[in-house]
Amino acid sequence: MTPSRTDRQVAAVIEELAEWQRALRAQFPIITAHPELAYLDSAATAQKPQAVLDAVHTYLTTTNANAGRGTYPWANRTTALVEEARDRVRLFLADPAPERSTVHFTSGTTEGLRGIARDWLPRLLTDGDEIVVPVADHEANIAPWLEAQRELAGQGVHIHVRPMPYQPASGDYDHTALAELAGPRIRFVAVSHVHHVYGADMFSGHKAMALPGTGVVWARRARGPKFAPGGWAGTPNTVGIASLTAALDWLDAAGTDRIERWTVALAARLTEGLRRLDAYEILGCQASLAADSPVQRRQGIVTLRHHAIDSSDLGFILFSHGFMVRSDQHCQGGAGEKTGSVRVSLHVHNTVEEVDRLLTVLASLG
Repeated sequence: MTPSRTDRQVAAVIEELAEWQRALRAQFPIITAHPELAYLDSAATAQKPQAVLDAVHTYLTTTNANAGRGTYPWANRTTALVEEARDRVRLFLADPAPERSTVHFTSGTTEGLRGIARDWLPRLLTDGDEIVVPVADHEANIAPWLEAQRELAGQGVHIHVRPMPYQPASGDYDHTALAELAGPRIRFVAVSHVHHVYGADMFSGHKAMALPGTGVVWARRARGPKFAPGGWAGTPNTVGIASLTAALDWLDAAGTDRIERWTVALAARLTEGLRRLDAYEILGCQASLAADSPVQRRQGIVTLRHHAIDSSDLGFILFSHGFMVRSDQHCQGGAGEKTGSVRVSLHVHNTVEEVDRLLTVLASLG
């Protein structure tokens, strides 16, 4: 069979980055300790490179203290660590106005969005205002805004929730319909960066290789009142913050552009192989499957269904062959997928051999 243009493009990226990828894969102790397993669930949580583990060990064995509550050296170093981490987040996000923005640490995306919905959004809204909510995205980007609607209604302020318009063929946002939807009473629009099922082009610390329970709310303060979480902040997750700084340093050193190219290439290799297997359905925009896609490419996330095998059963079968994937409905909102599926989410430590072996197993299931 003559290689397709996609095959040739993917092969070129893999050849160019192969040595770089091997060096990075070797930096993940949990991956190298289990060569018989393929971790394909990075969209749920990412594995940690040695640099992050070292940063956690160093912090806990040399500096561990509370931040902003003491004047002894350990406490001072911890306070400085937290403040330096704020600046590190701004740098990683290419903050255009760091002197004006704010960075608040949270336990993750869900808590951060709830804080915005609870402590910031209500101050913008009056009776009759409208917000746009992506009702087919992750529940973390749906539930907080609906909770805010209910809480405001209890105070006599009734706002309208408009569902985010999606393109029926792709599942991506319909930007034209959204522009037409915009009116004088729309005050807020919630959008995701990468869809967690379809992979179309969200920032939570543990998915960026930091420890679980670590997230950030970065507010540019370009519109609306200043965001500040309500209530007493309590003790910050200092060890998680230390891990986040180390993770961002690692990602920058590795090169986020090369990580993207590698994972996009692996995803294209996987989808190209799946398209040849009649027993499977690939979720999301079909035009986004190839490496030379004319539309936005998938960011290392491929979600699929077998036409005859239940997704939970397929997940168990794949684990019996050494593949760790996610198999359920993936926390989508009410307008999302109603049937379970298997999600493969790739990262820099994943290899061509793992993708090819996965395709071989999938093909054997008919």
